[in-house]
Amino acid sequence: MDVQTALMAANALVWLGVAGYIVFLAGRQRLLSQRIDRLEHLHGPEK
Repeated sequence: MDVQTALMAANALVWLGVAGYIVFLAGRQRLLSQRIDRLEHLHGPEK
């Protein structure tokens, strides 16, 4: 494998990692939003 191919493979891995992290953060955001909605439903909105 030449240097250019190795750099392209490393670049692809980095972008896959970034995309995976964004998907992970989106999932956590969804769970946190659901939790906030449940808490507001139980206790009512803050005044």
